[in-house]
Amino acid sequence: MQKISLVVFDLSGTTVSDDNAVAKCLYEGARYFGLNATIEDFEKTIGTNKIKLYEFMIARDNGVDVLIENLERYHFPEYHEKALTVFDHYSKLMVDYYRNEVKPMPGAEETFEWCHQNGIKVATDTGFHRDVNTAIMEGLHWRERGLIDLSLDVESTGGVGRPAPYLIHQAMFSLGIQSVHEVIKIGDTPADLLSGFNAGCRGNIGVLSGANNRETLSRYPHTHIIQDVAHLPATILADFSNA
Repeated sequence: MQKISLVVFDLSGTTVSDDNAVAKCLYEGARYFGLNATIEDFEKTIGTNKIKLYEFMIARDNGVDVLIENLERYHFPEYHEKALTVFDHYSKLMVDYYRNEVKPMPGAEETFEWCHQNGIKVATDTGFHRDVNTAIMEGLHWRERGLIDLSLDVESTGGVGRPAPYLIHQAMFSLGIQSVHEVIKIGDTPADLLSGFNAGCRGNIGVLSGANNRETLSRYPHTHIIQDVAHLPATILADFSNA
């Protein structure tokens, strides 16, 4: 059995602490523009391309029957301009938050170090656009400190985010990993688990440190659900071929 060569880590709620700020800012953007949605709606759908998510929410608000599992398959050009307006407001809230509050999840940096010590490359992926991802990376300096090998956002794949598999496949391509059987995806949202499943990852791991509980994550394809990212090394040693 092949050893794990790459782990693709989600950011907010998995490796970056945010006190549910992503869902709160998404909800605040929706509320500001009169969109009928709850914060619970956004807790279940964070991790996706936020423009596409607002298009999804606007379509649903207009009576369209939509499923989050198919988010990247929907095209709603009639709602795109309104979604952009809501997104711009959300994006300002999110960048301001991370420029003032960004900090790693407990155990995240130690887990990155463990991966490198064990021959595993580290990539981050996110449903954020470039401005928010940049604010996080500039605050944490993970690339400069040698903690991660690659940082991707939805602009890295032409705006197509989760639950599509392309961010994971882009990480594999960029880092020279040729087999999905050597890859673990880890994150705290249904979109993370769906992207890992769609990519064919050998490990598809949910964490309970973010916006979603075990009951919610258990509804989506997964190989493991663990408490937080600090438990990943023990999981790899116990259940994969890296011992």
